[in-house]
Amino acid sequence: MKYIELRQKIKTPIFSLQDLKVAGFKVRSRQLSEWADNNYLIKLKNGVYLFADKKEAVLKEHVAFNICQPSYVSLEWALSIYGLIPETVYNVTSITVRATREYNNDLGGFIYRHVKKELFFGYNKITKNSQTFLLAEPEKALLDYLYLNAHKIKTEDDIEELRLNEFNLKKLNKSKIKKYSGAFPVKSGVKNILKLIF
Repeated sequence: MKYIELRQKIKTPIFSLQDLKVAGFKVRSRQLSEWADNNYLIKLKNGVYLFADKKEAVLKEHVAFNICQPSYVSLEWALSIYGLIPETVYNVTSITVRATREYNNDLGGFIYRHVKKELFFGYNKITKNSQTFLLAEPEKALLDYLYLNAHKIKTEDDIEELRLNEFNLKKLNKSKIKKYSGAFPVKSGVKNILKLIF
């Protein structure tokens, strides 16, 4: 298959080798590697590619969703979106039931933190500019962060170091936080940390 044929047949900015096989297109991995070397494609991870001319238009959250499924954007990236932390976040951080992994490509860093499937909830499906991804609700993004960083959060001073935006914290749904926190193991310490915050 020629590159121009690929462009005509694949309408999405991101595609995988599996997508090509399902569609019945015969493209060798080596051919895709050559197109990546010639800057027609950007390799996001083994077997997943982005058309290079779509780099500026593609959403990083959509890239994160396509690199690893199932996953939803959460942790620092989501907390930043909701204005709960002041820092600029450079790596897209997501939750997955798969193994903890990190991928780096031309679009940046994509970090995936593992949780048990019982904790894989509290997100919404977002479609923006025809690009789909899953995004944690603000309450769940906070809980995910506290759960995965509980070993570093023991005192009020530790809470201060998180630099959580108090104004936006007050906007969170407290009953939802209480309900969601019930799913986290007691020994994780999440409920104790919540007492320090609220």
